[in-house]
Amino acid sequence: MSELNEMAAPVRNAGCFFIDGQWVKPSSDSMIEVIDPASERLYFRVAEAQAPDMDRAVGAARRAFDEGPWPRMSHVERAEYLRAIAIGMREHADEFGRMWPRESGVLHPAAQGMVARASTRFDYYAGLASTYPFEEQVTPTTGGQFGLLVREAVGVVGAIIPWNGPLMMIAAKVAPALLAGCTVVLKSSPEAPGEGLLLAEIAQAAGLPAGVLNVVTADREVSELLVRDRRVDKITFTGSTAAGRRIASLCGERIARCTLELGGKSAGVVLDDFDLATAAETIAHSASFLAGQVCASLTRIVVPRDRHDDFVDALATAYSAIAVGDPFDPVTQMGPLVSSRQRDRVEGYVAKGIEEGATLVSGGGRPTHLDRGWFVEPTVFGNVDNSSTIAQQEIFGPVLSVIAADDERHAVAIANDTIYGLNATVFTNDADRACAVARQLRSGTVGHNAVRGDFGVAFGGFKQSGIGREGGKEGVVPFLETKFVVLEDSPSDHDHLAGIR
Repeated sequence: MSELNEMAAPVRNAGCFFIDGQWVKPSSDSMIEVIDPASERLYFRVAEAQAPDMDRAVGAARRAFDEGPWPRMSHVERAEYLRAIAIGMREHADEFGRMWPRESGVLHPAAQGMVARASTRFDYYAGLASTYPFEEQVTPTTGGQFGLLVREAVGVVGAIIPWNGPLMMIAAKVAPALLAGCTVVLKSSPEAPGEGLLLAEIAQAAGLPAGVLNVVTADREVSELLVRDRRVDKITFTGSTAAGRRIASLCGERIARCTLELGGKSAGVVLDDFDLATAAETIAHSASFLAGQVCASLTRIVVPRDRHDDFVDALATAYSAIAVGDPFDPVTQMGPLVSSRQRDRVEGYVAKGIEEGATLVSGGGRPTHLDRGWFVEPTVFGNVDNSSTIAQQEIFGPVLSVIAADDERHAVAIANDTIYGLNATVFTNDADRACAVARQLRSGTVGHNAVRGDFGVAFGGFKQSGIGREGGKEGVVPFLETKFVVLEDSPSDHDHLAGIR
């Protein structure tokens, strides 16, 4: 193990919650243990929120929205806090970079790169303060002389983030919510709570007003209290489709707003003109990120039937060559799964794939050179029926299924034959053909010859992959309510109403 892997967690307030601008003691002595998935050793412990703690956090956010200065500031004023947070994130880049690998198993270089991307998101939303149309003068159509279309903060936001991308998810949810004027209760994942705690330290140092950002770590039962609380106007959630269904139903009971970024079973469609070795290398490389524990990962590869066997061989060769091991070792290309439970889940799907008749071409077991850690070999199945369990259910691990198609039309039908619709890629040398196929795929993002998830523009899914979009200008919309003000005459300051407030 490297020296970085032996360092203690860079979290100073692990035994507290950040509520109402202060680090407060929990209501109980319940703690969550964060286990390093590569070594199976205890990394650190954090306080586990109980019902009184969540109630306190929501109350602080509610007061800050109803009575505090934050929603009454201009967008430009709020943007300065976002920029200060971005600076703080970059100053703590090393701490963020060494924490995520020991929580979730991601490679250290990838974790370091994520800090830059996440801090850039805060800067991006700060930049929208003076350009986004928060207020527009419009002409009324049914009476009145002056119309003002106003996009105001939705209110108190409950932001529930996953373990497999905590810092980027924080940026995608918290940054636009704060710009809009919302206050936030950030609920961190028990597996990866450190990023939220470190961000709270940064927000406190930036002077963010009390109650604007509150950070707690809780398991499912207490998290549900956040979703149920009538003082919370909106829930933004990233996680499994099963959990998303539950959240949507609870929000529906009280007509609360919700944005859901959920699971995927994304298809890579390899057309008949593309080099198989190149496609295999591209897919193997992307599928190794976070050991396949990524909702947008290409896990169903659809190829022409007469090229199936050649492609399976190429993919098995490329994927089995991925070096599995310590996330801090420079030669490692894929780390462990997040937990023993997740490894059991993946191994169960491998067994199910064999049972249902798919051909296990490579992998499927535990790496023989590693005697500790929750590792699974990069795994490839061939001759997969698209109706089978491993083709339809999200495995969330390094397991790829290759499916044969009769022709291009059949390939599109197979790609769309899923409850999900988060991501896809078309492999072809013809850009026109790629565009034509992309327009037929029911997917929130479609890449060409590469995996293309882009939080700089818009990210989200069709069907049961979610509701709404995150990233870019589209990412501000879920945190706004639209109001139309109709006046009998123009207000005295109407020349200054177009988004300058």
